[in-house]
Amino acid sequence: MNRRQLLSAAAATALVTGVAATANAADAPGTVLPLWPGKPPGGEKVTVTQSEIARSDDPRFKDVAILNVTAPNLTLFRPAKPNGAAMLIIPGGGYQRVVVGKEGYDIAQWLVGAGITVYVLLYRLPADGWTAGPDAPLQDAQRAIRVMRSQAGTYGFDPNRIGVMGFSAGGHLAAMAATRHGKQTYAPVDAADALSARPDIAALGYPVISMLPGITHGGSAKQMLGDNPSAAKIEEFSADKGVPADAPPTFITHAADDGAVPVENALLMYAALRAQKAKVAMHLFEAGGHGFGLRAEKAAPVAAWPQLFLDWSRTHGFA
Repeated sequence: MNRRQLLSAAAATALVTGVAATANAADAPGTVLPLWPGKPPGGEKVTVTQSEIARSDDPRFKDVAILNVTAPNLTLFRPAKPNGAAMLIIPGGGYQRVVVGKEGYDIAQWLVGAGITVYVLLYRLPADGWTAGPDAPLQDAQRAIRVMRSQAGTYGFDPNRIGVMGFSAGGHLAAMAATRHGKQTYAPVDAADALSARPDIAALGYPVISMLPGITHGGSAKQMLGDNPSAAKIEEFSADKGVPADAPPTFITHAADDGAVPVENALLMYAALRAQKAKVAMHLFEAGGHGFGLRAEKAAPVAAWPQLFLDWSRTHGFA
């Protein structure tokens, strides 16, 4: 970062950290930080009410989901021995909810153990009346990466070692953040927005990638684009389309027997990245189903993906 960027980052940090933490601070296991200084953009016609639901009665896991997000935020997890890397975690939920427990806090605690500073993103959902519609989640993802860069000095990580990791529909949003980082989705609101929204690496777990019928996850596509989207909209919001030449190194994992998000989504993303000569690694497993996260049986082959990711990320100077 040059001197001007550093000054912008410092100013942005002051603006962001000076705002009171938003909803769910009491429920999150980390420190909740605001994503936007004030209300998020385009909410003039939003009438939904944010709520939280439990997804499991198992006392070993805090498996919760947030519905109708109106107060997007970041939950910060700081390692005891930081290695200089930071990761934005984007949980899934079919764009109907954000599963912050299993695909957010669980993943964060694992990465923190590896020395990585982690932010878990609670993002807005596309069908809740936001002016930006299907771009509302991407607004939050782009803003999150910029906020992270603005806070690198405060929390002790390298602004050029920021990754994004997403699962299921969150994998779609992570892929969009990685491939649409140059798309202006909102007007700048403070100094943080002068910083780059490009992640330095990306990791996609059983991701929704395509919006094409027969390949996509039907629920995610409906929430994102409605019942009868045009061919142009399908292409615009299919993450494998329009991959830029500067797409970051990407790690993909998926199970071939995924009954919710067909493995063809991972294959399409891999092929699109290869076509741009981007660095990409893909690990496909014969079995594992959908939504395995970190909770697969230890003896299951799919349980190998976390170590595979860490090993791969080290080859790119990340973990």
